[in-house]
Amino acid sequence: MGCLPMLLLFPLGFGVGYLIAGQNGAMWGAGIGFVLGLLAMALFIKALRGRR
Repeated sequence: MGCLPMLLLFPLGFGVGYLIAGQNGAMWGAGIGFVLGLLAMALFIKALRGRR
């Protein structure tokens, strides 16, 4: 459940980057989506653990 942001943001970044700038943009978008997915995943897991 914690990896859901990664699964959503990585392909979303890839798709948006591809639509904007073709293959080069797809690589940048995938990288940005990967980093944002990692950050969102960490924040989500931290929020879940903080409830206890």
